[in-house]
Amino acid sequence: MTITISLYGVIVKPNIIKKIIALTILGDTANVLIIFLAYRLIPFPKPPILPSLKPSEEALSSFMKSSVDPLPQALVITAIVINVAVIAFLVILAIQVFKQYHTLEYDEIIKLKRGEQV
Repeated sequence: MTITISLYGVIVKPNIIKKIIALTILGDTANVLIIFLAYRLIPFPKPPILPSLKPSEEALSSFMKSSVDPLPQALVITAIVINVAVIAFLVILAIQVFKQYHTLEYDEIIKLKRGEQV
């Protein structure tokens, strides 16, 4: 549902700030989806932290069967950092567009670039 709403905002909304907000929601939704898919449907899942430094083979086997995969969590943390950098860059671009055209509406910016009266 939120993927559809955010895609609608990115595609349909003419305001650049609204597009940036929708893009942020899309990135956050993708991160939540990755975490949800990585969560195994097992009873009483454990965090991916070994309880002792020298576990036996039986304890290690049991731990591997009941722990959550840490790789998607690491990928999501990386995606969050990249998303913050991209959003900051887009906000700076939006500020520069506003300084030059005095509007953030995409249609008005196109008309101003063509030399038409807004």
